[in-house]
Amino acid sequence: MIDAHHHLWDLSAVSYPWLEAQGVSRFFGDPTPIQRNYLIDEFRAEASSVGVRASVHIQVGAADPMAEARWVQSVTESQPDWSMAQVVFCDLTAPDLGIKLDDIQKLSTVRGVRQIVGRAPEEDSVTGTNDLLDNPAFVAGLKEAGARGLSFDLQLIPELMEKTARVLEQASDTKIALCHAGSPHDRSREGLAQWAAAMKNLSALPNVHCKLSGLGMFEHDWTTKSIKPIVDEVLAQFGSDRLMYGSNFPVDKLYSDYDRLMTAFKELVPISDHPSVFTNTALRFYDLDDV
Repeated sequence: MIDAHHHLWDLSAVSYPWLEAQGVSRFFGDPTPIQRNYLIDEFRAEASSVGVRASVHIQVGAADPMAEARWVQSVTESQPDWSMAQVVFCDLTAPDLGIKLDDIQKLSTVRGVRQIVGRAPEEDSVTGTNDLLDNPAFVAGLKEAGARGLSFDLQLIPELMEKTARVLEQASDTKIALCHAGSPHDRSREGLAQWAAAMKNLSALPNVHCKLSGLGMFEHDWTTKSIKPIVDEVLAQFGSDRLMYGSNFPVDKLYSDYDRLMTAFKELVPISDHPSVFTNTALRFYDLDDV
């Protein structure tokens, strides 16, 4: 099996300002328990205990994104028996985008880039990342990434989905991975209905895939029953061949252990869909055979 969305960090090797800030609550809660090193050995022990054998590391807000990418490359090279690709940060609106992408693609583990569009309404109002959708350079950057064979990991909230779909239609040759099932932050019946309706704008685009990940960030006391509507909906809209599992550890480790998370998803995803959701979709999307 493949974990298509996780993070690692060594606070002595790379600086993460958001993680190092003391006493600051985040949209996903209090980060205090994870304000420590989370290294490959710990992740592998947790993931391999349930049968995971490969993974995709996702950038996570380093002060120097290339320093993070090079560190992840070195971690991967130190683990010859563990296949790990990575998705790195890139500002797709940068005037020197070509040079940045050239540097990124010198790292053999890189399969895609990420630039967060939306995390949560309260944080987005401060960061202004939603403005990317109005920037023509962002569309051009998406196209350039796709032309180079790089995918794009898309993190946003349901309120932005219709607008985002219009942007993605202009970059139809770029593979898109929708992070965290589109971040359904309002778990009320009405909130989930609005999320499901909005997501149809994205699932209608054949180049958009979806990650079954990060569901604990907006529901800290989640249960298998409570997340069932989300799992059912993403399966219905994307199908198992465009859906992939991700733990979002160690962020989601704040609210569950790895075994509980995998057990819940395996129970909710029909057995016939297990090969695609837990292995094959990520294998194809991130070209893990070549890691």
